[in-house]
Amino acid sequence: MAPLHFNRDFTPDYGQAIKLSSGVRRVTCNNPGPFTYLGTNSYIIGEGDVAILDPGPADEAHIKALLRATEGETISHILISHTHVDHSPGAALLQRHCGAPIYAEGPHRPARALHLGEMNPLDASADLDLQIDHRVGDGDRINGKDWSLEVLHTPGHTTNHLSFAFTDGSGMFSADHVMAWSTSIVAPPDGSMAEFMDSLEKLMGRNDAVYWPGHGGVLHDPAPFLVGLKEHRLAREQALIDRLHAGDETIPAMVATVYKDTDPSLHGAASLSMFAQMEYLVERGRVRCLDAVPSLRARFKLIG
Repeated sequence: MAPLHFNRDFTPDYGQAIKLSSGVRRVTCNNPGPFTYLGTNSYIIGEGDVAILDPGPADEAHIKALLRATEGETISHILISHTHVDHSPGAALLQRHCGAPIYAEGPHRPARALHLGEMNPLDASADLDLQIDHRVGDGDRINGKDWSLEVLHTPGHTTNHLSFAFTDGSGMFSADHVMAWSTSIVAPPDGSMAEFMDSLEKLMGRNDAVYWPGHGGVLHDPAPFLVGLKEHRLAREQALIDRLHAGDETIPAMVATVYKDTDPSLHGAASLSMFAQMEYLVERGRVRCLDAVPSLRARFKLIG
């Protein structure tokens, strides 16, 4: 198995524009948390005429920092990777200042319909108010004065998740699909493990030199990391299967064993990811749900 080495060596330098490469600057929002790490990364793409990717939450101080960083420049595009409240609500605030159009895949929506009686545990994390000027999809191009981006639809974390890659192969903005500091949260019904794994395979077929993620530091040499990330997900799936073999039937029982060395405050997030993995097994006919519908509290059993 290829080892998966996370890199948590990251200094956010809140409010400051940090030059990462020619035509790429990062400004990190001061919104640290268990799901945002040390804050959401906004990116300034280009020079002179620029795009801003993921203006972050509705945080006036962060928007002012982005405007300071681009003083004397023209903001021509506002790009959105996905509609979580730590990434996209700042777009409306930024647009009021610069008037640039907003580009996104589409509105926030679940990856599947809610089951009867199911509540979405991530409702509070969704930005349902984003107004999109231009909807873009997989393979589209977005061109600026001195830059060109290919749009990559990478669902999994959310169904409307986009990554953006420079067309010269020099790097990709991987948002929350691939990050150097942690694995991405995949939580039904917003997220889908099947879609996440398909998107991972898509990225493994590319050769982008570097990834600039939505949280944490730059991911250099992403190819081996992607292999490790895939194998990590497969190992988590095998751990789940092992617990089913051992007689566990519910996700809480499995999390207590599989994630015994993980901070208990993160067990809720771990349960959501395990639920996504369980749904993936059900979809492939390897597991069946013993209750009326799959849920975080339902009982499951291996088939065969």
